[in-house]
Amino acid sequence: MTDAAINAAAPGRPRSQRPVVLAGLLALMLGGFALGDQGWRHSALFITGGAMGLVLYHAAFGFSAAYRRLFVRRDGRGVEAQLIMLAVGTMLFAPVLAEGSLFGHAMSGAIAPVGVQVAVGAFVFGVGMQIGGGCGSGALFTVGGGSIRMVVTLLAFCAGSFWASLHMQWWSSLPRVSGVALGAELGWSVAALLQLGVLSALWLLTRWYSIAPSPFSTTPLGRRFLTGGWPLLWGALGLALLNWLTLVLSGHPWSITWAFTLWGAKTAQLMGWDPLGVWFWTGGFTEYALKNSILTDETSVMDIGIILGALSAAGLAGRYRPVFRIPVLSLIAAILGSLMMGYGARIAYGCNIGAFFSGVASTSLHGWVWIFSALAGTWVGVKLRPRFGLAD
Repeated sequence: MTDAAINAAAPGRPRSQRPVVLAGLLALMLGGFALGDQGWRHSALFITGGAMGLVLYHAAFGFSAAYRRLFVRRDGRGVEAQLIMLAVGTMLFAPVLAEGSLFGHAMSGAIAPVGVQVAVGAFVFGVGMQIGGGCGSGALFTVGGGSIRMVVTLLAFCAGSFWASLHMQWWSSLPRVSGVALGAELGWSVAALLQLGVLSALWLLTRWYSIAPSPFSTTPLGRRFLTGGWPLLWGALGLALLNWLTLVLSGHPWSITWAFTLWGAKTAQLMGWDPLGVWFWTGGFTEYALKNSILTDETSVMDIGIILGALSAAGLAGRYRPVFRIPVLSLIAAILGSLMMGYGARIAYGCNIGAFFSGVASTSLHGWVWIFSALAGTWVGVKLRPRFGLAD
């Protein structure tokens, strides 16, 4: 997410903007009602996306700035909050995934192959999110919050993701092993305990390295529950619970960037592109999604919900103020970084949400490969930021 988004919930905010709040909530209500034609789960996922947008905005919960602050300022609060989120997600996911079904509905984790393409894609994504100033979830909630720069980021993200889809056959031919879920290999109880131990060790290591105060806030929320400025811990717990709810409703965990690939492909179709014979878009789920409305796609529905939820949150915080003047270098950085994020996320089977958060919570080995590769890319991206006039 952007530095502006980090400060979205800073003290001294103006009064809530009622027209913005009403517009966001009305769109969520009408959208939820209209999506009833696709089934009640679609409507529920749309509203869940709205709740995610509110949590992301009010807690200013992002990934790219959290990693940068750890490297540059030795401020580990954002990363510590992410580790807590992963630990809670692991505990919530394990019983559901161990059972394999819930209320007669099949449940599956975010499991993907592990190989060269995951490592390369996550590294490219890590570089891109520092240059672009955001990530998958950050792009959505800051767009909803009124960031015009992040609108550019989102458009370029979609373009990069679609571009990568045209090369997926080649990337998939590189050395890799089938998806490995520690829960399936070791048993879910053992895998969950093992992963909780690793996450605890990483949390203690980050706390030791960080010179910032603890991310735990003891300040009563009071009116801030609606107007924002949430402690990071609230954001971590809220996102873990909402990801679990997504798993229960849809049968798979939260993802974001598949929708960007689909939106890019549909835009390309409008411009004359023909998917006939393209490996990634031939047969199965991808071909079906391309032939049908984005409103039939669960990820797209949730992404739209996140934008609207963040719009409502920005109105509640009194901070919905689009700025249309963007420095040229910043605009170039947004486009270049987002193309890299889109391309990297597609070949790595997801972004900081679908591959990292949902992957690790599912005890998938690819989620761990993703984050360490992305952190390496983040270090490179941080070094490149000054060339685009971007502050640390």
